[in-house]
Amino acid sequence: MPSIFRRRTRATVPCTIEIENTFESLHAHVELHGAAPVDAGDEVLVHGDMIRVPYGHKVTLQRLATVTRASGLERALTILAARLELTELYEVSFSSGRKL
Repeated sequence: MPSIFRRRTRATVPCTIEIENTFESLHAHVELHGAAPVDAGDEVLVHGDMIRVPYGHKVTLQRLATVTRASGLERALTILAARLELTELYEVSFSSGRKL
């Protein structure tokens, strides 16, 4: 069976979550351990309770994550949709509409 029609595969891998809520930065990063890089159309679900980080703090946690790989067809459709959405930005005009 060609890879474009293959079924989605899932893998559970450990991950490190870093969340910072400070004046300098507000971000959340997930680093997957032992998994291939995430590609277009792939999904990552981090398991566990909701994480709350009060202002002025930074938290680093270890959790498990399930990585669901997109099929070839899903990957191609995701890339196509992303390119079409990007071209919509090209059609935005920043002029006032008045003729000079």
